[in-house]
Amino acid sequence: MSQKVAIFGSSGQLGVELCRELTSRGYLVAGFERARIDITDRSLIERSLAELDPSIVVNASAYNQVDMAETEPQAAFAVNGLGVRNLALACWQIDARLVHFSTDYVFDGEAGRPYTEDDIPHPLGAYAVSKYAGELYARAYLDDPLLIRTSGVFGPAGTATRRGNFVELMLRLAAGGQPIRVLDDHVASPTYAPLLAARTADLIDRKLGGVFHVAGGTPISWFHFASAIFRARGLDPELRATTAREYRTPARRPRYSALSNGKIESVGLDPMPSVERALDLYFSARIAA
Repeated sequence: MSQKVAIFGSSGQLGVELCRELTSRGYLVAGFERARIDITDRSLIERSLAELDPSIVVNASAYNQVDMAETEPQAAFAVNGLGVRNLALACWQIDARLVHFSTDYVFDGEAGRPYTEDDIPHPLGAYAVSKYAGELYARAYLDDPLLIRTSGVFGPAGTATRRGNFVELMLRLAAGGQPIRVLDDHVASPTYAPLLAARTADLIDRKLGGVFHVAGGTPISWFHFASAIFRARGLDPELRATTAREYRTPARRPRYSALSNGKIESVGLDPMPSVERALDLYFSARIAA
């Protein structure tokens, strides 16, 4: 009998790919958009999951407005912290596995190398604290949740979502004809959403729990990522490197938050591809859409 999977945040860049990937593998997928079910509503979450009775619950829903979280930390915590608590409690009640997505921002960026699952989190700012709280809540109520940290997600669904993604932002700015300033002193691991969904499905198939990092295969600054985007599209806008000192934002961000994929490779999953390969896949899917 096929297993039932409930996916929260099913209309987002990652949620769309999770629904597609898990359905293709024979799971019975029920997608929940935020407009239909808000994970901050504990009674609604418990009632909905009790009625569906899934064996797996996937949370791809998140408050991810990093700067705005500094002015409304309660809103960020309600979704990223207490919302995960609601899902964990509901999973405990129906004996379901929880798969939850966290972020590279749980680290402070001081290591100067890709972070592993054994590194101790030190979140900076309201958004990062709220995401780490979600991890703690999941582990507080469940014996072995699957917690997946990722970085800079971009997927084809970003062409249709309200906030888009970094790739689409760069293309819009290039079309505007003005100089583009991008941080060159912040390094991350931009991650292609369909591959993140596929690796997540692999982990689910293998019934693995604990913390796993699943992120792009190339640590890269946002400036060099922007350069790679423009090369892939044959564009040559005026791109200028800037620094966090020159371009202040309300939220503190880790300067080096790239993630190591060593653990997923150690359990036999395929390596994540280079930035160039991920962008090729992205633009091919974008054209086909």
